[in-house]
Amino acid sequence: MAPASRIKIALKAATQLGVAQVGLFALYRFGLKTGHYQRALIAARSRLEKFDQASYLKIHPVLAQLPAQDRLKKLLGEQAESLNEQADEIVKGQIRLFGGKPVPLSLSLSGPLKEWADYEQGDGQVNGQDIKFIWEAGRFGWACTLARAYHLGGNENYASSFWEYTEQFLSSNLAYLGPQWASAQEVAIRIISLAFAIQVFAGSKYSTPARLDWLARAIAIHAERIPATMVYARSQNNNHLITEALGLYTASALLRDHPLAARWNALGWKWLQRAFRLQIASDGTYVQHSTNYHRLMLQAALWMYAVHGTAYLSEPISPEIQSNLASATVWLWQLLDSLSGKVPNLGHNDGAYILPLTISPYEDYRPVISAAAQGFLNIAVTPEGPWQELSLWLCEPADSTIPRHGFDDRLITRNPGMVEVNPGQIPHQPANNSWAALRIAHFNSRPAHADQLHVDLWWQGINLAQDAGTYLYNSAPPWDNSLVTAFVHNTLTVDGQEFMLHAGRFLYLDWAQAQVCKSEPGSDNLQTITASHNGYRKLGMVHTRTLAALSTGDWEITDRVTGPSTQPHTIRLHWLVPDLEYEVREPVPPEKITYEVRLRSPFGWVTLSMGQAAWGADGQPIQNANFRLIRAGQLVYGSGEANPIAGWVSRIYGTKEPALACILETTQRLPVELKSQWTLPHET
Repeated sequence: MAPASRIKIALKAATQLGVAQVGLFALYRFGLKTGHYQRALIAARSRLEKFDQASYLKIHPVLAQLPAQDRLKKLLGEQAESLNEQADEIVKGQIRLFGGKPVPLSLSLSGPLKEWADYEQGDGQVNGQDIKFIWEAGRFGWACTLARAYHLGGNENYASSFWEYTEQFLSSNLAYLGPQWASAQEVAIRIISLAFAIQVFAGSKYSTPARLDWLARAIAIHAERIPATMVYARSQNNNHLITEALGLYTASALLRDHPLAARWNALGWKWLQRAFRLQIASDGTYVQHSTNYHRLMLQAALWMYAVHGTAYLSEPISPEIQSNLASATVWLWQLLDSLSGKVPNLGHNDGAYILPLTISPYEDYRPVISAAAQGFLNIAVTPEGPWQELSLWLCEPADSTIPRHGFDDRLITRNPGMVEVNPGQIPHQPANNSWAALRIAHFNSRPAHADQLHVDLWWQGINLAQDAGTYLYNSAPPWDNSLVTAFVHNTLTVDGQEFMLHAGRFLYLDWAQAQVCKSEPGSDNLQTITASHNGYRKLGMVHTRTLAALSTGDWEITDRVTGPSTQPHTIRLHWLVPDLEYEVREPVPPEKITYEVRLRSPFGWVTLSMGQAAWGADGQPIQNANFRLIRAGQLVYGSGEANPIAGWVSRIYGTKEPALACILETTQRLPVELKSQWTLPHET
């Protein structure tokens, strides 16, 4: 990027993100360049050496109580065996990164380690590998799995392996050296996982006093790593701030006799309160515009409440925070597909899952919704099942008198006085039990993805119209966080341009703001929603989309682009659908001006029709549309180029699967109107 362009981007960022946020980030970068943080951590080590006494190193429980073993066994049922199998995998040196398939558990790097700041200033890769794969093992989620299995059956092999791996990790990643210390967030998550595991393993014969003292010293070193660079977390004002503050808060409860515990507590509690007040809007929207990070935020809040109830009950939690968390719970709940337990793959999905206290798969959001409903809405979700394990670990036992609702009771999960909670617009189609989500966001912080007016469509637990996800942050092009782009979302683009300025791998500027133009029930109370966004305002254009649930059981999506009609524009409509057996039917003019893609689902044929909704001024259909189908970056139907990132979906970080990208392009003068229709089998 040319210097002039960098200056222009910097000025835009300061204006749109805020001078304070950009200034804090600049201060952080300055501290890295000058070696300030390295010097601060040398001083921190000196402080700790003064307090390295046994009387300060007692480890306290951070959870009020552990669940009764018989209750846990009953809840898990047949899934208890799956938990033991996963724990056995870990004992044998295998780990499921980001909820994927088992791979070798690697806790050390070959060769000498550099200063942590050297990795922080790098390109996000270590030895040619995305640093997140290294960090994930260092988050100690595997320790939570071992601990849960140990609590279930008392198998001492799990305790032995926990201590063996923990000692291996800490001896191979000496304090403040190597990539495992580069991010204070990673350090904080490790503290939280260790706090959970230590409490569960406290009664094991392998948890000797010497080992506990040694680990207490290591936790203090971890806690002191966080304040030095907290200016970065403040500059991001997202999950980094929550997790780092939560790590300090947890360390203060875990080592509450330590002379530095009061400092950790004050700092952690201050920024936790600020984050939960300011990062969650009153309607439940989370600042990162990501369902995955929305879940992480709720997990962090549940852990905070559990630690607070054990160690700091006298510190009040403000009604504003409680209200925000209640709204945030409803926001996510409304996006739940009750058949599959999944939600739309909105925003960044980098596998972040800081408290894997459930046997349910990574993509299953029922565990966090069950626990958050109990903790923040005072609602028990039914039916009972393995997905409620998280609630068992972190929530007080549910009162038998509190209301009970099923996962599909989205519309009645609002407390009296709660503002309207709206994660977009979510109409339902009773004819075939399908539902859709229209992305309508107002950004007050930087967007994660360019996904305005994106539509997700779900039917029979199948995500028919889907979000591509994330795949990788740190890799060679084209996989350097490329799935953020509008071109892979189910929306429109104009003249090959995105509707926001892609200013960096993680940065969009010139935000497109969306709004609801009309939302009204149609016949049989079927909802029709019209929304628009202003992302093409510099071109004088507006994109308006209408999503309608039809009485036939179909879904109709009408896209209209309006603006100056002085010259032709290329309008591109994109749908990402599952990699199913397909048929393409071309238009037969003049009767039809649409392409049909038929998909063979397990429950019958689904048809997606894409075409022009308008006819020419001479009364004849406009015939300059080009349709193509791309699978896994390869053109499989039609003519034209195939973008290598098209036709992929990533449900789990680091893995991608083929999908079908259905793309319709037309070049003509405005206004342009395109129509898509989804035809689904009726329930019989």
